[in-house]
Amino acid sequence: MLEKGRPPRIGGHVTGKMAVFPWCSRSRNYKAEFASCRLEAVPLEFGDYHPLKPITVTESKTKKVTRKGSTSSTSSSSSSSVVDPLSSVLDGTDPLSLFAATADPAAMATATDSSRKKRDKDDNSIVGSDFEPWANKRGEILARHTTTEKLSINLFMGSEKGRAGAGASAMSEKVRTRLEELDDFEEGSQKELLNLTQQDYVNRIEELNQSLKDAWASDQKVKALKIVIQCSKLLSDTSVIQFYPSKFVLITDILDTFGKLVYERIFSMCVDSRSVLPDHFSPENVNDTAKETCLNWFFKIASIRELIPRFYVEASILKCNKFLSKTGISECLPRLTCMIRGIGDPLVSVYARAYLCRVGMEVAPHLKESLNKNFFDFLLTFKQIHGDTVQNQLVVQGVELPSYLPLYSPAMDWIFQCISYHAPEALLTEMMERCKELGNNALLLNSVMSAFRAEFIATRSMDFIGMIKECDESGFPKHLLFRSLGLNLALADPPENDRLQILNEAWKVITKLKNPQDYINCAEVWVEYTCKHFTKREVNTVLADVIKHMTPDRAFEESYPQLQSIIKKVIAHFHDFSVLFSVEKFLPFLDMFQKESVRVEVCRSIMEAFIKHQQEPTKDPVILNALLHICKTMHDSVNALTLEDEKRMLAHLINGFIKMVSFGRDFEQQLSFYVESRSMFCNLEPVLVQLIHSVNRLAMETRKVMKGNHSRKTAAFVRACVAYCFITIPSLVGIFTRLNLYLHSGQVALANQCLSQADAFFKAAISLVPEVPKMINIDGKMRPSESFLLEFLCNFFSTLLIVPDHPEHGVLFLVRELLNVIQDYTWEDSSDDRIRIYTCVLHLLSAMSQETYLYHIDKVDSNDSLYGGDSKFLAENNKLCETVMAQILEHLKTLAKDEALKRQSVLGLSFFNSIVAHGDLRNSKLNQLSVNLWHLAQRHGCADTRTMVKTLEYIRRRSKQPDMTHLAELVLRLPLQTRT
Repeated sequence: MLEKGRPPRIGGHVTGKMAVFPWCSRSRNYKAEFASCRLEAVPLEFGDYHPLKPITVTESKTKKVTRKGSTSSTSSSSSSSVVDPLSSVLDGTDPLSLFAATADPAAMATATDSSRKKRDKDDNSIVGSDFEPWANKRGEILARHTTTEKLSINLFMGSEKGRAGAGASAMSEKVRTRLEELDDFEEGSQKELLNLTQQDYVNRIEELNQSLKDAWASDQKVKALKIVIQCSKLLSDTSVIQFYPSKFVLITDILDTFGKLVYERIFSMCVDSRSVLPDHFSPENVNDTAKETCLNWFFKIASIRELIPRFYVEASILKCNKFLSKTGISECLPRLTCMIRGIGDPLVSVYARAYLCRVGMEVAPHLKESLNKNFFDFLLTFKQIHGDTVQNQLVVQGVELPSYLPLYSPAMDWIFQCISYHAPEALLTEMMERCKELGNNALLLNSVMSAFRAEFIATRSMDFIGMIKECDESGFPKHLLFRSLGLNLALADPPENDRLQILNEAWKVITKLKNPQDYINCAEVWVEYTCKHFTKREVNTVLADVIKHMTPDRAFEESYPQLQSIIKKVIAHFHDFSVLFSVEKFLPFLDMFQKESVRVEVCRSIMEAFIKHQQEPTKDPVILNALLHICKTMHDSVNALTLEDEKRMLAHLINGFIKMVSFGRDFEQQLSFYVESRSMFCNLEPVLVQLIHSVNRLAMETRKVMKGNHSRKTAAFVRACVAYCFITIPSLVGIFTRLNLYLHSGQVALANQCLSQADAFFKAAISLVPEVPKMINIDGKMRPSESFLLEFLCNFFSTLLIVPDHPEHGVLFLVRELLNVIQDYTWEDSSDDRIRIYTCVLHLLSAMSQETYLYHIDKVDSNDSLYGGDSKFLAENNKLCETVMAQILEHLKTLAKDEALKRQSVLGLSFFNSIVAHGDLRNSKLNQLSVNLWHLAQRHGCADTRTMVKTLEYIRRRSKQPDMTHLAELVLRLPLQTRT
């Protein structure tokens, strides 16, 4: 501790050995300075002007005329019009378009390729965005239809004979050779891969897909065709029938790749340096070479002997018919539909129809007749499922009918989706009649409900319920039909008079389900319908039924995703959390989430909904108790392995809850809530920081509300808030978080006239400064801390201006203590931050020497009131100034080295500016010091000339003010250095 009345020990130097310049602060009239800085108010006549009115631009057009033997002349015309700067983008004259127009041929080829890709994309997107693409279904099919049985792949690799040599250049010989290679399948060697796991099988298929691309890239077109044919043959194999839908997805990926390669190959033959096919070309735009190549591909495919590969390969290049004939696609689709009739296995045939419908929707979605024909043909063969051939196959493979029928769903759902796309409501009526004719087959009924628009299904909900009741349940249980119906009702509303009956009919079936997985899959869907159309009473009944079914044998542990979905649907429809938490079974429902990670995820979902939908602060005890429990669950999940991002997210949610709690003017209850929250969330530092800020706001709000009522009770409450902050801050880890909170809390204590408490906060902050490390972690990266420390200390100095001295301590005791700490702190050798801090101290001390301070706190007497300009106080102030100045000058002397001259110049000019702004330059020694600093800044040519000129101009302007005439003499002594 410094002795009273003595200057601080700064650096341990003997200041008597240095040239000491006395400091003399200039007197400030802050009100007059504020008045001089105000902008002059000038009356403005708007007239027709308005800032939001379109600007009228005068556009000048200049025409340049050049004559031989004379100078160029110009003629101009102008017109006033509203010019939109964005309009040039629309008329194609933007700079990028002009650049593209002048590009080289290679760039034009690239642009053509891009155009073709865009056109292909457009062609594939003829259907609207409301049509769910096949790509969205692909992942679900692969995930659902798996097997643990061993799989096999049979490939005919073809023999090597007849392969064309390098000299086979004649076209007829080349064609003959390729045909021989194609015929070589029967004579080639067979390669069989046995005992493959599902993953091995998938890997092999992916290898074949890559082999196809490699063969095509190396111009081995026949090899590529062989690969596609052999892969297509695999679709006739149903030896592992449960895996067939996934096999179909994998093989058709290869077919899609082949179809795209062939189409792009033919298209590239239509593009030359003179012409490019338009986006929507006709066969007349295609040259003869491209047409001949296209026909050659179709002839090759027609020579494939087996039906299934011939069908699939031709369907894959169906789009290529566009090169040959306008009616080619419309003629091929019926023929390919009839070809499928030759496939005997109903499962294989339905997937073939699904593929044809998929290709048809991509190239000709308007041809609905082919889609409908595929569906009606399927209905005619649907009875084969129950025939002896299929039943014997199921017996051999040990597959039950309930496991077999769902294999049809992906294909049937896709066919129905294609048929129902933009179909009239009358088609649904026709489909329902067809289903009735087949005895309300459950599989068909499910596909109908999955495909048609939800609005159509919802209006006929009772009709579908009647059909579900009467349908044959063998192989396809009714609860799956009710689930499909529930999915539609979640998207569209049924007639209002039918809503309760619909729920009762569905729940009668659902609640009787014994298998917990079947039950929860249905209940999950119908919870949304219940929340959407009924009150908390019905929702409570449904939740109670779910608890009843899922609690025995801890069945809930296998159904966390469905249970999470139920919670999300409930909170999505109940935005009034007082109603939500009054649902008796809601919290018991949460108790089923025993796995910690899942429980935390559910709690996060609830808190996110609360923060999003809770508009007004609440003090409802039902809400508070429930959310405190939920937040406590999230907090207790934090451990040493928890990621920082996860901690931040949890803290953000808990803070959002804390901000929404308000007890109005019951301040004691509010503080009690914050005390309880501190004990519950002590492991999350951002939450503690939020609580400290909240308590500080509470103290300020108390002061505002109780203004004029200085009762002991109010004072005691404010001190309790201050004590809360003082106790909580040390538990924080972040050093600058603690420093800033000490400063902020001290300011709040000062504003509430708690002077001793404010001193305690400021002393704690001062004692913490030596603990600031050289490097701190900012967003995962280590950063130097000095800039942050400089910012904090500057804020601290601004506060110390209004802090009154303690009667039992010396003059400016807090400033002295802080200066001692700054002196003892180990600063980087290459840093000038300590000198910048000393400069800020000079500003502070100058402000402290004024008769009236720049700002005050209501009902707090600062030193200007306590000392009243006492000469002893001013003398102590000046001594501090002189000591700080000595340290600044000593540091400037240490920078007289080549590598530090730039720093010396910058700091010298900064110190000069501080003296001009805060010092009384009528003092001759201070005046001389300023001149010396000016010369020092320019001595080695390191000063910025523009800055020096502006500084000098500023001083010259100030010298014209009535009380600043002495600066005119100073200006004459401040020369500008010239550079030669």
